[in-house]
Amino acid sequence: MLGHYLHVFSKRRVVIIKIPKTVSHYCPSCKKHTQQTVDRVKTSGRRKTSNLKAGSRYRLKKVNKGYGGSPYPLIQNGVKYGAKTSQKILLRYKCKDCGKKSQGNNPIRAKKFEIEAKE
Repeated sequence: MLGHYLHVFSKRRVVIIKIPKTVSHYCPSCKKHTQQTVDRVKTSGRRKTSNLKAGSRYRLKKVNKGYGGSPYPLIQNGVKYGAKTSQKILLRYKCKDCGKKSQGNNPIRAKKFEIEAKE
């Protein structure tokens, strides 16, 4: 999708992604490729109390039961273990012709993300 725009730098397994401020992207409203500005979508965090509720505990016990083990990091005493340190970056595109916004459907996982200003 953004193969020729995406600059990925990996230094000691820290992935840094740089994307230009304007890219040529398909606009579903105009039904053609146009110049669009790139913006990052703010993602909401997880709910804090959901892993302490009784229903959630029983559901997790049911999932962990059997020979397969847990498909998720184990929850012990309300603390999540094995959390990921990187974030998923979701991009939002704004068309310069019609002004409509569209959202990318494939988030990128990286530790650092930069939108480069065009020089």
